[in-house]
Amino acid sequence: MRHPQRLLLSLAALITVSSCKSEAPKQPPPPKIQAVSTQMAEFTEGVDTVSTLEASNLVELAAQSGGRILELKIKQGDEVDAGQLLVVLDQAQQQAKLAEDKAKADTAKANFERYQYLSKTGAASQKELDRYRTQYIAAEEKVKSTEATLNYNNLIAPSPGMVADVTVKVGDVIQQGQVFTSLVQNNELEARVEVPAVFASRLALGQPVLLSAPGSETVIASGKVGSIDPRVNKKTQGLLVKAVFPNEDGKLRDGQRLRTRVQIKAQEELSVPFAAVTQTSGQSFVFRLGTFEELKANPGKADLEKLEKGIKAGKLPADAQFALQTPVTVGELENQLYPITKGLEADQKVATTNLLNLKHGMPVQVQPAKAN
Repeated sequence: MRHPQRLLLSLAALITVSSCKSEAPKQPPPPKIQAVSTQMAEFTEGVDTVSTLEASNLVELAAQSGGRILELKIKQGDEVDAGQLLVVLDQAQQQAKLAEDKAKADTAKANFERYQYLSKTGAASQKELDRYRTQYIAAEEKVKSTEATLNYNNLIAPSPGMVADVTVKVGDVIQQGQVFTSLVQNNELEARVEVPAVFASRLALGQPVLLSAPGSETVIASGKVGSIDPRVNKKTQGLLVKAVFPNEDGKLRDGQRLRTRVQIKAQEELSVPFAAVTQTSGQSFVFRLGTFEELKANPGKADLEKLEKGIKAGKLPADAQFALQTPVTVGELENQLYPITKGLEADQKVATTNLLNLKHGMPVQVQPAKAN
């Protein structure tokens, strides 16, 4: 005989199990995201190349007189002032030459005076007198020239600047006209930039020019287009542009080669942050936030029936926001912003966080952005 209590317990257990199986599993809450509105931002178009810096004021120093160097008062890297003594020369050879020139001048003078007397007495012709007069004048000019050369026995700086490589040393014999160093003024440098001629019509004086180290995006100096060559290089089809860069801190150097960007255009364009854009198979996408009605216009693989039931049952708010994966066309990244040329409109919101967990048609919870 069966026990009634056991039968009742078994029946109750079956009812409990059956009830549990009929309950639907709870859905996870919509993912939390942060979002920003599309906005207008200024973007620039530029020409990137490499340029060489040149000192605007570079003076090559050459000996105005020859001689053996007795004192060398400069070395590479020294800062000198205008009029500062640089080199002292031993001009014994020049002194000897001056004595020789004076002796020749005295002889020429005596000959001229003798023929001047003979010409008066008729013993010499006017032609002979003119010849000796010419010789005397030439000898006097030679003396003056040698004396002037001797006045340059001490070489001085014609202008202020920094001394470059010095190619002579004490004891060397330096020749007149021989370059022995240069003075460089690095407070202002000029970049010679070759821009493709196709950009000729878009170049203008005053356009910004930015310098950065090779392989770096960090701008280390900025200047402006100062001049544009009216001619195009026949071989390279380039147009020479010169830009001047102030260099009061001395960080830039004459002869330095740097990455150079000439900004030829600046305009306002619709933009989104770098963090809002994903790439799939070469196509850029953003997750735009939209309403259920917008999702229905482009459902993709979203389960519209399930989502609509959720809204009617109150599990999703009537004004719920949905992630709408939207293909976009973007330009070059600048200041952590992408210009949008196709796919979005002004003031539309796009997700900037949790993108890896989003799918098209997924409801989302928009959180306020964290304060900086």
